[in-house]
Amino acid sequence: RASRSFFPSCKTMVRALSPSSLVAPSSFYTLLLLVVATLLGQHPEGPLRVATAQNTPAPVPVRVGLILDWATKVSLAVSLRRRTGIQMAVEDYYAAHPGSATRVELHFSDSKGDVVGDASAALDLIKNAQVQAIIGPKTSAEAEFVAQLGSRAHVPVLSYSATSPSISPTQTPYFVRTAANDSFQATPVASVLASFGWREVAVLHEDSPYGAGILPALADALQSVHSAAIMVVDRVPVPSGADEDALDALLYRLKAMPTRVFIVHASHSLAAQLFRRASKAGMMSDGYAWVATDGVGNFVDRARYRRENPASNDDVLNDATVTGLWSYDTAWAIAVAAEAASVPGPAFRTPQNSTARTDLDQLGVSTTGEALLRAILNTTFDGMAGRFKLVDGQLQVAAYEVVNIIGNGAVTVGFWTPESGISRDLKDGSGNAARQLKPIFWPGEMLSPPRGWTASQNGRVLRVAVPVKHGFTQFVGVVISDNSTKPKITGYCIDVFNEVMKNLSYPVSYQYMPFPDSPDSYEMLVDQVSERKADIVVGDVTITASRMEEVDFTMPFTESGWAMVVATEPDTSGSMWIFLQPLTTSLWLASLAFFCFTGFVVWVIEHRVNPEFRGTPSQQFGLIFYFAFSTLVFSHKEKLESNLSRFVVIIWVFVVLILTSSYTASLTSMLTVQQLRPTVTDVKELQRRGQYIGYQEGTFIKPRLKKMGFDERKMRKYSSEEQYAEALSKGSAKGGVDAVFDEIPYLKLFLSQHCDGYMQVGPVYKTDGFGFVFPRGSPMTGDVSRGILNLAEGDTMAQIEKAWFGEPGTCQNALGGIGGGGGSSNLSFWSFGGLFLITGVVSSLMLLLYLAIFAYREREELREAEAKAEAEAGSGSVSVRRLRAWLQHFDRKDLKSPTFKVWNDESVRNGSEFAGRTPRWNGSGGDASMTPRAGGEEHAMRGTTPLSLYISSEMNAGSSPEGTPMSEISESFEQRIEGAAAAMEVTRPTASQLQQ
Repeated sequence: RASRSFFPSCKTMVRALSPSSLVAPSSFYTLLLLVVATLLGQHPEGPLRVATAQNTPAPVPVRVGLILDWATKVSLAVSLRRRTGIQMAVEDYYAAHPGSATRVELHFSDSKGDVVGDASAALDLIKNAQVQAIIGPKTSAEAEFVAQLGSRAHVPVLSYSATSPSISPTQTPYFVRTAANDSFQATPVASVLASFGWREVAVLHEDSPYGAGILPALADALQSVHSAAIMVVDRVPVPSGADEDALDALLYRLKAMPTRVFIVHASHSLAAQLFRRASKAGMMSDGYAWVATDGVGNFVDRARYRRENPASNDDVLNDATVTGLWSYDTAWAIAVAAEAASVPGPAFRTPQNSTARTDLDQLGVSTTGEALLRAILNTTFDGMAGRFKLVDGQLQVAAYEVVNIIGNGAVTVGFWTPESGISRDLKDGSGNAARQLKPIFWPGEMLSPPRGWTASQNGRVLRVAVPVKHGFTQFVGVVISDNSTKPKITGYCIDVFNEVMKNLSYPVSYQYMPFPDSPDSYEMLVDQVSERKADIVVGDVTITASRMEEVDFTMPFTESGWAMVVATEPDTSGSMWIFLQPLTTSLWLASLAFFCFTGFVVWVIEHRVNPEFRGTPSQQFGLIFYFAFSTLVFSHKEKLESNLSRFVVIIWVFVVLILTSSYTASLTSMLTVQQLRPTVTDVKELQRRGQYIGYQEGTFIKPRLKKMGFDERKMRKYSSEEQYAEALSKGSAKGGVDAVFDEIPYLKLFLSQHCDGYMQVGPVYKTDGFGFVFPRGSPMTGDVSRGILNLAEGDTMAQIEKAWFGEPGTCQNALGGIGGGGGSSNLSFWSFGGLFLITGVVSSLMLLLYLAIFAYREREELREAEAKAEAEAGSGSVSVRRLRAWLQHFDRKDLKSPTFKVWNDESVRNGSEFAGRTPRWNGSGGDASMTPRAGGEEHAMRGTTPLSLYISSEMNAGSSPEGTPMSEISESFEQRIEGAAAAMEVTRPTASQLQQ
């Protein structure tokens, strides 16, 4: 929050939280203690307290050195404030703890504003004043050498302003950083950048240990934040004493770059000068974004003081508020640690070195330093700057504040915490809005965030390299006319790129540059971008992993993969078994299984109610197969009695109709259309025979073929589809090749123009398709990829393909692989999977429904049969005998069915003497007389199976002699009906007899 002269335009800064937002009550608490102490001195019992205090032992002095800079007017003003703040901290502590056994004594020394003076001051404090701890020095460069002295003398060195990660407590164990390490703010800065979707930044850092120390942590944070990589396109060291000309040269170099997002990490004075020159250079305008780190942001708190005290010395503005609070807490921490460790008075062990030549050789070792250091590291309290807690010798910051610098003031737009990341306030919010920053006023008085980059910086036209091809010019064609110096560049890839760039949300100026060496190697073409000789490469460039190590690709805009194409020849190898080829083996087996299953289901449903589905076991087995297979030609004549079996047959006949029609069409095609077969079907066959192969010049496929085991001496390169056709027609024996390997887009184009005589065979090897080439980390890559996707989802891409390659689907039979050359492919099981599923489900449901009805209607008879089976002694377990009883009962006729019931009713009307009962043949004496025999049916079935020779469909009607094998009865149902009618005619009285 500084004046307009200090910050000329609006910026975003990340800084440690100010005490007003965290620990404002602490200052009030200190003031309250001072008031109470004053009042106690006026209390009537005051003298008594003083007298009591005189009897207590005097506190042990703890000597603490304080290194300040008195060299310049500016540093003097800041040092005076630091001295006052530290003295107040010591006084406040002992005012709050009057009974302390220790007492901190401050010893001041002047650093004279440089590293040598700082080291001299520290040496004087350790050797002559015998201090037990040192507070300071101010900068990281000064603190590095002093920390080495402290480690050697075992004197803790506490710095509240040396924030550079270049000096670490792990390397100098007696160094304690009571400020925030600059590396801590790397992740908050990266999170702010990622929240706006910026992909490239330039870092301007002070050329000092303080400025360079943050770079490693910042680079790691930018590469990993939010699973996205933010690329640092340039690191610009800014000399501490740079004049305006030097700053202008740096800024104009940055202005010529496409990046428009800058991170500034420098001291406040250097940053102020840099921002003023940036405003003069026009870099505080629309499209730019500046992000300053904590080192700059901590100084904006003095704006209010300056506004309220315009006549005051400006030197106070060079003092950061939070740094002053850290200095206060540092002195308080030493007082707390000295009391907790019960540190005795100063004591140093003098080194026994007779050859000491310098003061450093005579430097003693503090006997109290180790205990005091341990107590300082374990000290924790609520200080003026927040919670004072050291982890690994460094102060931990609970949160970072993000402020928006607008002219003379600053506005807090959000916070960052390790737990929640970016949020609008310190309270845990829910939803996307709470996880975002508040609206920011950007340079150029814009409310929308800058895009962060420009396509054509300073109006420069982008250089777009295109390959010069000798063939397949439908993809990229370069024609150089004698009458014109500007080449004419056309092709499918060019049209796609032009359409994408036209639809971008911002204008981009570009110019095509032919690259004549592309036929030799496309790797050289891609290197034009990585070597910054071209800004973009547009053409039929395949996306590969090796190329992506140097450049970025857009998403592919063509099909992927590569394969081989070979010549074809007529298939003259006729076969007497060609009638089996229309159906695959799986389909033949599935059809046979469903034929048998359907016949079995119909037999089960019709067996008890239909005389045509009864007979000897061999007749019934034959009927099962005959009935189902007769449906192939719809020659089944058996009359079905059950509606369940009729429904099964209706569905099955529909399946058979489709199956036979498809088989007939496929077989007809095989017998009438000339079949073509490829001359080569396998890559291994090419290698085994040592045949020549071809590839397109400049392609990446050549090293892939060598890796697969092909001899480079057997490879020939070609450049056009006409050369492909000529080489394949000749073959290896006549100076050609037996196979050409290329990418799928080229093969589709070749086969569409040479449909007859060539075929794509073998596997398709996976690669990505064609993509446009951009530099690593280019922001345009994502925009162009989205443009390609938009074209693919609409009709524009299809129209461009049609314009260059003709109607899609041309000569598809040549693209189907082996067996596709003009003929039809075999019918597979999956082609009829849905039909088989329907008929299988229907047949199974009808079968289950019939068995359920049978079990329910015949439940009484089945229980009787089970009881008899359990009572009889026989082989097998009870379960087996029960199952046999069920099957025996199932094998009997269902006399309740309409079929057999009509026959019985006719017998009664015709006067049959056996109507209503079951007659049996009486086999005694070989007589053929008819006598009823109770229980004859059960006697005949005893000990047999449903399909044994003693089972007959006539057992329930009593038409077989008792004990006669069923195999001797072969008469049909019609013959038995005629015999029964003849027998009834013999016993029927004639008309004359009735008259008599």
